[in-house]
Amino acid sequence: MNTPLALGSLGVLIAYLVGSLPFGLVLTRLAGLGDIRNIGSGNIGATNVLRTGRRDLAALTLVLDAGKGGLSALVLWGLTGVHGWGLAAGLAAFLGHLFPVYLRFKGGKGVATGLGTLLGGLWPLGLAACLAWLATALIFRISSLSALVAFAGTSVASLFIYDWPVSAWMLALTALVFIKHSANMSRLLAGQEPKIGARKSTQASETRGE
Repeated sequence: MNTPLALGSLGVLIAYLVGSLPFGLVLTRLAGLGDIRNIGSGNIGATNVLRTGRRDLAALTLVLDAGKGGLSALVLWGLTGVHGWGLAAGLAAFLGHLFPVYLRFKGGKGVATGLGTLLGGLWPLGLAACLAWLATALIFRISSLSALVAFAGTSVASLFIYDWPVSAWMLALTALVFIKHSANMSRLLAGQEPKIGARKSTQASETRGE
């Protein structure tokens, strides 16, 4: 087998396994907060960790989840010297977060990991997406809306900046984010989506929350 192909393929597999690491779940359990999937939205991401009242754990979850995508893209890009392998690794880490093998393929919404992947693989789009997320969050204080605006906006921008394979990669990332946020979109239309930092004690389900 061609060495770059073998290295790239192995790197993509490792990126998926790294992306599958549920940092939010691990951190909250280590902190004695129990299973994060049983509170708030039931999600394993930073937004739901924030609902425990532990801002430090939420911030650490955000950094680690973003790092899964960003570092996977940067490392494999650097090792192979091929940008496409970096994008493939970032996408694999993103898919790992959405469908983690360690949690029977029931993962998070992928916002932090997706943003990290963009920063590592396509930093201009990544920076634009982060700024769009932040601006929307400051105005509306709704995490899901911020994510949808950020990914939709950068997907449109990619059509004018990059060639079609990269744009298709970006559109695939965005489509998965929208699919994972289908329940959120229904609540947004109904005006029932919770604000960032809202603490909820109701039993979680896979279709609720951010």
